[in-house]
Amino acid sequence: MPELPEVEHVKNQLKKLVLGQEPCTTRITAKTALDARVAQFESFRKDLRFPIPRTLAKRVAGQEILDIERRAKYLLFRFEQGWLLSHLGMTGAWREVADLEPLILHDHIRLKFVRGLTLVFNDPRRFGFVDWVEKGKLEEHPRLSHLGPEPLSDEFTGEALYARLRKRSAPIKSLIMDQRIVVGVGNIYASEALFRIGVRPTRAAGRLTRAECERLATTVREVLTEAILAGGSTIRDYRGVDGGKGGFQSRFFVYDRKGEPCRVCKSLILSKMIATRSTYWCPRCQV
Repeated sequence: MPELPEVEHVKNQLKKLVLGQEPCTTRITAKTALDARVAQFESFRKDLRFPIPRTLAKRVAGQEILDIERRAKYLLFRFEQGWLLSHLGMTGAWREVADLEPLILHDHIRLKFVRGLTLVFNDPRRFGFVDWVEKGKLEEHPRLSHLGPEPLSDEFTGEALYARLRKRSAPIKSLIMDQRIVVGVGNIYASEALFRIGVRPTRAAGRLTRAECERLATTVREVLTEAILAGGSTIRDYRGVDGGKGGFQSRFFVYDRKGEPCRVCKSLILSKMIATRSTYWCPRCQV
């Protein structure tokens, strides 16, 4: 499933394509450089993971996309009256298509713009979804209301993490994947961050010291930032808007490397299931 770096990379590509914005630009308050008015929203089935709102086509047709944002692993297309919320699920991908280009298998949504740009959402396994969120009700949406801080924000600090983990007996790996504690840190990046700070993923979260929580918060940001710059990680299905694969998978220290030698100490990487997810670590480098 695409994690925060993959969704952030897709968001950046969409902002450039739809709005003419490069990553990390300031919020546009005047009219965007490119015409981002929607000409037509089409869905070719009634549902994906959840039903597609029947009023969605009428809500967005003729309206201008003001910005494209990310919250956790959700894409948010911001309009004057609300947001088009999009989740990629496990195999979902937005891509640009040429005018009059025929649909292919598993193309479920088509978003046409006045200026001729067309985006298509393809999702073979249909775990992705779209929804509409009214203006002023974003934080009330059931998919967003429970979410914790963004790991790349100033709100995510070692002290805040330490406070959330105190007296918790669950493995640290499962808790930093808990979206109520911090959002977007999925299986890949949790394993990689814990390796870098030398903490075994099975250790009880409440046993981490303040200093370890500080290092973990800093390292999570570093790993996610590196992955974003590399275009994310492609293990199987993930592709960017341009169809390109991510590049961070070539830098993994532990993830998906069971039985291979550690890049630091040459011990064989171990693996076990933690909270239903495959987890990887080095028995010598991580304690």
